[in-house]
Amino acid sequence: MSASRLFYRIGFYIAVVLIVVISVFPFYYAVLTSFKTGTAIFEVDYWPKSFDLANYDKVLTQATFPRNLLNSLFVATSTVGLSLLLAVTASYALARVRFRGRGLLLITILAVSMFPQIAVLAGLFELVRYLGLFNTPFALIFSYTIFTLPFTVWLLTTFMRDLPLEIEEAAIVDGATPWVIITQVFMPLLWPALVTTGLLAFIGAWNEYLFALTFTSSETTRTVPVAIALLTGASDKEIPWGPIMAASVIVTVPLVVLVLIFQRKIVAGLTAGGVKG
Repeated sequence: MSASRLFYRIGFYIAVVLIVVISVFPFYYAVLTSFKTGTAIFEVDYWPKSFDLANYDKVLTQATFPRNLLNSLFVATSTVGLSLLLAVTASYALARVRFRGRGLLLITILAVSMFPQIAVLAGLFELVRYLGLFNTPFALIFSYTIFTLPFTVWLLTTFMRDLPLEIEEAAIVDGATPWVIITQVFMPLLWPALVTTGLLAFIGAWNEYLFALTFTSSETTRTVPVAIALLTGASDKEIPWGPIMAASVIVTVPLVVLVLIFQRKIVAGLTAGGVKG
């Protein structure tokens, strides 16, 4: 191996290590802080010295936080299911059915995602109240689906365009209906893209704060981002940093586990269509 190539590889691995450390360190330090109590929270330590579960016990024994976790799980799961159902059917029409204005419709769908949440908050709030969804999980599912659909439709449309046309033609010859083609022919081939878009939609719904704060008003209907924000006190001295860190770790761990489980599908979904043989 030449010296230049060796130098390049060493530099590459150093860069990878730096990126991993910068990305993982905030979560690692949050885990360390979640096991501290009292004045030990303000001591800078990079290695665990004790494992006190008092913060986790305080958070999980609160009357509403377990309910907030279930609310977030229900809202995020429902958003993913509804978004994927609508996106798969829409992407089939946009990718495989020829009609006038298809390109313009795709651009319009993508343009919808360019609007920031705060720009449509007032109008969406009035719509939620008109539909009678205010202070219910369905208000969040409705609003999250609106903002999730453009990305899922665009990604699945791109992925579905790359599927061989011969597969669809063979299914049509066998008498398959469009719904059978979508569910029994295309769906097994779309798993990498479905996992990628579904996981990103889940993360977005799980972590969303603005709509959750605006469209819910009672402790029993709030999701975990709002519940964590409401753990703070009136001043810096009253902020319970330990329970906040413990709650943050509890909320983050499921996302980390999901990414680790589906990491291969995520990579396959993100790189699908990038190389054509």
